[in-house]
Amino acid sequence: MSTSIIHWTGLAVFGCVAVAWVFHGLRVAYGALRLPSIKNVAPAGDAECPRISLIFAARDEEEKLPAALATLARIDYPELEIIGVDDRSQDSTGRILAAFARENTRLAEMGRSIAAPVRVRALHIDSLPSGWLGKPHALYQAYEKSTGEWLLFTDADVHFAPDVLRRAVRLAKNQNADHLTLFCDVEMPGFWDKVLLTFFGMAFHLATDPYRVSDPNSRAYVGIGAFQMVRRSTYEAVGTHRRLAMEVVDDIKLGKIIKQSGFRSCAALAPELVVVHWHSGLGNLVRGVTKNFFASAGYNLAIAIAAIIAVLLMNVAPFVAVVVAHGWTRLFAAIAVALALGFHAGVNVVLRVSPLYALTHPLGAILFAYMLLRSTVVTLWRGGVTWRNTFYPLDELKRGMV
Repeated sequence: MSTSIIHWTGLAVFGCVAVAWVFHGLRVAYGALRLPSIKNVAPAGDAECPRISLIFAARDEEEKLPAALATLARIDYPELEIIGVDDRSQDSTGRILAAFARENTRLAEMGRSIAAPVRVRALHIDSLPSGWLGKPHALYQAYEKSTGEWLLFTDADVHFAPDVLRRAVRLAKNQNADHLTLFCDVEMPGFWDKVLLTFFGMAFHLATDPYRVSDPNSRAYVGIGAFQMVRRSTYEAVGTHRRLAMEVVDDIKLGKIIKQSGFRSCAALAPELVVVHWHSGLGNLVRGVTKNFFASAGYNLAIAIAAIIAVLLMNVAPFVAVVVAHGWTRLFAAIAVALALGFHAGVNVVLRVSPLYALTHPLGAILFAYMLLRSTVVTLWRGGVTWRNTFYPLDELKRGMV
């Protein structure tokens, strides 16, 4: 290939990359700055608080569950029902949930609840029917036992501030929302946690454009597993988790079916008020998303390959080109690098991580691309995914997609 062809090809490629960052990246970044934060929303008074059923599923969560339950016990909300589901655990998760329910009931009867009185129920699932993934099934079972006007789906490793529900209810009312999902803080104790999770946060914003979720004319949708609050009537109208029975990324897809059914969805920030302890350490992070990443690509090999190429082209190649290219190619690459670093630094500030971690941007992109590649290869090689110690064939997962 001649030098002139290489030059013009590089110029065209990095020109397109720069244009993508300028038009899409800046638009998403501007929208991210305008996302509401529930820290700026006054807590709702007792009379404004509809009954909420807080629902989560847990499987083999004995290490993380006690700390999360302690924060649930301190929630200040007048009409709160908590339903925790032990989904076929092999450890002491079921006993921890049962003890929490008994202790809460005892304190409530004695009038010594730490916060407002809540009703706690512990459900135990021993077997999984065919046609269901474990988590959607557990959440659906809890829904059937719930009584709340609003349902709050969360995870077993999420920590809540005492007033977060009052603030969320007020925000949902202000936004006239049928569905509210919150971007939470993530505990990132180590270097690799910060490298990967800050890049993931940036990439997730670029892919979902959460500010546009509340626009009924936009196709954007989002769902965060740590906090999804939805009206009961809306949840039932879109088909409940029965419609998501075989969805690995059920949290995102819940947001999708709500938005596509014509209901009003809203995303907001919850810095310090909702905190999740996700996978810690590089190895755990990589293994933890093996079931998710290819699922996010719709189990479509072409889409997964395109996504890998796009990640590397948008987030790694410009850093290389700034060093080795010349002229307009270097200028276009420099524009992409500047915008990528700026966006990444902004995400870091929101996540309360040093903006200097933006300098790890290309490293995070390489690891992210590897995780998507690994998820794709492992899923295709095994012919399905293993989740909560249960194997699900790829054909069934594809049929269950929404």
